[in-house]
Amino acid sequence: MDRRRFLFRGGQYGLGFLGLQAFALGCKPTTSPDTNQTPGKLHYGYGALQEDPEGILNLPEGFSYKIISRKGTPMSDGFLVPGAADGMATFEAPGDKVMIIRNHEVSPGDIEGGPFGPQKELLSRISPDKVYDFGKGVHPCMGGTTTLIYDPSTQMVETEYLSLAGTIRNCAGGPTPWNSWLTCEEDTSPPNSEREKWHGYVFEVPTSNVPSLADPIPIKEMGRFNHEAVCVDPRSSIVYLTEDRGDGLIYRFLPNTKNNLHNGGKLQVLAIKGHPGFETRNWADLPGDKMEIGKKYEVEWLDIDGVDAPEDDLRYRGFAKGAARFARGEGIWYGDGDFYFACTNGGQLEHGQIFHYTLSPNEGTSGELNNPPTLEIFIEPNDTDLVESCDNLTIAAHGDLVICEDKPTPRIVGVTPKGGVYHIGKNVGYKSEFAGATFSPDGKTLFVNIQGPGLTLAITGPWDKRKGELI
Repeated sequence: MDRRRFLFRGGQYGLGFLGLQAFALGCKPTTSPDTNQTPGKLHYGYGALQEDPEGILNLPEGFSYKIISRKGTPMSDGFLVPGAADGMATFEAPGDKVMIIRNHEVSPGDIEGGPFGPQKELLSRISPDKVYDFGKGVHPCMGGTTTLIYDPSTQMVETEYLSLAGTIRNCAGGPTPWNSWLTCEEDTSPPNSEREKWHGYVFEVPTSNVPSLADPIPIKEMGRFNHEAVCVDPRSSIVYLTEDRGDGLIYRFLPNTKNNLHNGGKLQVLAIKGHPGFETRNWADLPGDKMEIGKKYEVEWLDIDGVDAPEDDLRYRGFAKGAARFARGEGIWYGDGDFYFACTNGGQLEHGQIFHYTLSPNEGTSGELNNPPTLEIFIEPNDTDLVESCDNLTIAAHGDLVICEDKPTPRIVGVTPKGGVYHIGKNVGYKSEFAGATFSPDGKTLFVNIQGPGLTLAITGPWDKRKGELI
């Protein structure tokens, strides 16, 4: 994905959010001239969800899904498809194919969910130096990533292989403009009797059509904490990072060298100007001022040291310096001069928030002082019939926002540029979250994971033909 395509897709994402103020205060649509549309109800979209005869995924009429990958299935390299599939991104591959890089949020003791077999019998097939934490050869860490080459014409995966090994709970991450995937550990385990390495890092996975394992090199200067997701500004290579903690922070990494994160850089934490230690979480029982929905707050970035944080205390030290607190930072996606991120249980009713950050024209330079970036709450849902627990974020080719819900009976939810809300899918087969929603580069296929059973689905249909305009 070159810079032009990266910005084009990001710009669509930004467009998808332009209308969110229409329901930001309560996540409720306003009245429409169409008398069939009433506030607080779902409307149009692609039509009512149809009951799936297979009892897995309800979709609108005209849409269909195919399970393209299952946990435990042998891959092209002889390893098994790991479980707990999570964040994903797609890239163009030769021959009009699609490359998918997929995270696996697998914990060390989950042998069944790992790629090495029920007795770890496949571990001998891999060189220990290609496994980040080999666990002394007895307790290897089971997280990592897999890469898939998918043919849209046949709806088949042609190649599937392990592309990063030996990490812990790779939750989300984000694509880079230079064709790689940044995968994040949602874990901060130290070395112990079973583990050899420190965890809580970001790793980079290159794209490759040939099965190969990435060198498992943590980007330590991006901080050691409970990582969730990242997005990258293609103009500067600045990386923005979320932290999945109830008292987490938002971070920014200023690389020393553009397009080369391994050459070091500076980590910073986000603060609201004039409001040191601001509580953006808006929980009803929190004392002090709440963050107003739709109001743009000026942002400043504070340097933080000791980023390797052996005590896992970056968020505490950052808050003490004046950083703002967020309620479980999750998915994040770059637009064009802005980005958006979700906080799963923020808001007065703790049903989630989505924030909008607008970059300064002088982002990452001293010019920020006179022309600062801004942050605002776009969504703070108060109606769970519409949307609840926003997690991963992506966009459709026509500009609509598509989000995954993180709850026992989750939905895939769409939001139009005018702020209309509609449901794209509902998981009726498994009490497990959706994760990793991402579109193919041509926008014709939505890939999504059902995490619990370890399924990756390809959803096709008339994505460019919503049934009328939403309010």
